[in-house]
Amino acid sequence: MIASLEDVVGQRKHKSAGPMVACLQGVSKNYGAIKALRNVDLPIYAGELLALLGPNGAGKTTAVKLLLGLVRPAAGTVRVFGGNPLFPEVRVRTGAMLQVGKVPETLRVREHIELFSSYYPKPLSLTQSLATAGIQSIKDRKFGELSGGQRQRVLFALALCGDPEILLLDEPTVGLDVEARRTLWEQIRSLVARGKTVLLTTHYLQEADALADRVVVINKGAVIAEGTPSQIKAQTAGRKIRCVTSLTVEEVRSIAGVREVRQDREALEIQALEAEPVIRELLACDRGLSGLEVTSAGLEEAFLALTQDNGGQSSER
Repeated sequence: MIASLEDVVGQRKHKSAGPMVACLQGVSKNYGAIKALRNVDLPIYAGELLALLGPNGAGKTTAVKLLLGLVRPAAGTVRVFGGNPLFPEVRVRTGAMLQVGKVPETLRVREHIELFSSYYPKPLSLTQSLATAGIQSIKDRKFGELSGGQRQRVLFALALCGDPEILLLDEPTVGLDVEARRTLWEQIRSLVARGKTVLLTTHYLQEADALADRVVVINKGAVIAEGTPSQIKAQTAGRKIRCVTSLTVEEVRSIAGVREVRQDREALEIQALEAEPVIRELLACDRGLSGLEVTSAGLEEAFLALTQDNGGQSSER
């Protein structure tokens, strides 16, 4: 059976990938009448950082929970290291950081890490775990006394303290300030450099752009795009044009090749598949056009184009 899973998803494997270490194959998951995932194929390869993106309710957290064995699929197969994610030999090779979870507030940070480390055969030392998460200074504080950002860093330490081979990080930088977020990025990069595999869900598109080897976008429980960040941007986002013009938003939107237009203070921001023909038309219609800037559109613009083309945000999990 495992060979057939590889056959099904193998064609989607990017050429620099290692062997497949986890996957969802043809997975659907329902919560009553709500369809959270619909026939999803999601391979994860050794040594990659895979960013799973989608609007609120698209099914990202459900995918993570399936890979952890916290929920069961209505249809399809879930495999981690070739086996059921609930098998003890699989769980000791897996680390996770979830959006919600019960952590005793009366235990000190170091006590939490020592407890979680005891579940793994070859955990990191307490010193390594504290240093990687950047929480040496709060090791003797009780979890209930910590700020939201400090709690996030402790949860990150709990995910990595067992030195797992695959890390499932569900919105790991929520609540962190800019400096703490970038520090966590560096730690995640170092884990991948050591050969760890990371699945990251995030609402910060800059985060996915900066970290991911591969991006999968899901919407309404289905995969709608997959590729490297640059491939996703090239296929959907095109170029971003900014200018000061006397033309109205409606007039600019009617120009061939324009995807979207919005007013930004005195200027218009224009999303276009190709910049040159749109600029020629703008100049022909408005000889007084000024402040012209052309840049490559980012992953955020690509994400919005993809999800809007697929019917907007979903109310599903």
